[in-house]
Amino acid sequence: MGSRDQAKMDNRERLREITGVLRRNKITRGITPEKLRVILEELGPTYIKLGQIMSLHSDILPQRYCSELMKLNSEVAPMPFSDVEEVINRSYREDWHAVFAALDERPLGSASIAQVHHAVLKTGEEVVVKVQRKGIYDIMARDIGLLHRAVRLLPPIGNLKDVVDLDMVLDEMWKVAQEEMDFLQEAANIEEFSRNNSGIAYIRVPKLYREYTTQRVLVMEYVDGFAINESAHLRAAGYDLEEIGNKLVNNYIKQVMEDGFFHADPHPGNVKVADGRIVWIDMGMMGRLTEHDRKCMVRGVQGIAVNDVSIVEGALLDLCDLDEKPDSGMLYRDLRELLGRYTKSSMGSINVAQFLEEVLDVMKNNHMRLPHGVSMLARGLTHMEGVLAEISPDINMIEIASNRMCENYLEHFDLKSELKRSGKQLYRSIYKTAEIPPLIKSALEEYLRGQARVNLELDATPSLSALLRKLVRNLVMGMWVAGLLIGSSIICTTDMKPKLLGIPAIGAIGFLAAMAICVFLAIRHIVTRKRTKKPRKKPT
Repeated sequence: MGSRDQAKMDNRERLREITGVLRRNKITRGITPEKLRVILEELGPTYIKLGQIMSLHSDILPQRYCSELMKLNSEVAPMPFSDVEEVINRSYREDWHAVFAALDERPLGSASIAQVHHAVLKTGEEVVVKVQRKGIYDIMARDIGLLHRAVRLLPPIGNLKDVVDLDMVLDEMWKVAQEEMDFLQEAANIEEFSRNNSGIAYIRVPKLYREYTTQRVLVMEYVDGFAINESAHLRAAGYDLEEIGNKLVNNYIKQVMEDGFFHADPHPGNVKVADGRIVWIDMGMMGRLTEHDRKCMVRGVQGIAVNDVSIVEGALLDLCDLDEKPDSGMLYRDLRELLGRYTKSSMGSINVAQFLEEVLDVMKNNHMRLPHGVSMLARGLTHMEGVLAEISPDINMIEIASNRMCENYLEHFDLKSELKRSGKQLYRSIYKTAEIPPLIKSALEEYLRGQARVNLELDATPSLSALLRKLVRNLVMGMWVAGLLIGSSIICTTDMKPKLLGIPAIGAIGFLAAMAICVFLAIRHIVTRKRTKKPRKKPT
């Protein structure tokens, strides 16, 4: 049997396994966040990784699905050390002993795409070696293709089609997975992140050993320390948790609002505290915001602060990708209701995760999609709030972000450009104001000549539309009955033949048709009343 035939058999077997798991979990009866997480866990490490990537896409999936998928355990069974050696040797094109004096067989951690080992360079420096799983690219490419086929083969899956376009999600997942599997890209991320934070004394980024880094092997400095959420150990070592929390949030807001390049996966495993500094590790998943995105976000926050729905609406429309033009009336109402729920709350008391979830729901209802970077930020902020809840629950991220934005605004305030912009706005306002009297004069002249026109666009609710259709239908049928009765009565006064029961047959048919319509309307009215009549509640 050839290798191609063997591959086809393997694909068929894997496809049967995938569809078997889907059927066993009764996916045709509907999908819930919990059921989706269980399915991915049963399908194995590759699908766990896909689920973690899916959790980034709060712009595609509802927030409750993203929150559930964040629970997927990233730790999986490690690959054999012989596979680790093979991947390193192939990447270096020589035996790993030529580079490392020692390489621990037992991994420090093992995930679906790579695993991490402690090692010592020939120069004596302790390092961490991140090694990509053997054949993971081909495995994920195959599984993505099979998932596309499985989606087409399965019958309609409950409410899943209303939730998300599965093919689009799979394409997005594969794109992100390819980026994360390229360790040269992660190396570039480490270098950029390190440059951005080089002037901050309390931030540390592990040193990258670029000369030993390839597409499938990444080598960086080994940093020993405590995970950011190990409160007891941090207190025992003399750390002030409130100070750590404040510095962590300040640095994260700086990454977002000033650098436009931020850590998109800041869970406790990726943030440590060592030697009095916060250490950011694992730069495989990073977010990027354009200057336009940041300006829109600042404008949106300002609109929320002053409770101005129009400002928030304009910021969202400028920020988002639109699948179709949203209904402006519906979007305004949704945002007004959302801000109304937070009117009496101070900025410092807003729950970031909950507020983001509600904003994302409004956007999905109005067919608006966030840029990829902003979607990753939503996930990152949720992680950050979770970390703060563990180490210092009294710290509020919104207050720190607001103060940081004000400081940043004052630091970059340019009086000349502000005066120029304000002057332009004043000129436009004066120019427009000067146009008002001629416009009023023209409108009044048209009115006096009888040439004035008013265009109205009315949007009826579904219930009102149904009522209007029912009234028009009944009115038209009533006119038919009246027409049949009048016409038949006139015909009956003549001697037209043939006759039926002593009257002209056409007249008799007209009377019968009118009677049939009346009976039909009466029966329909009775049936409709029974359907719409609500049963009374039984007394308790």
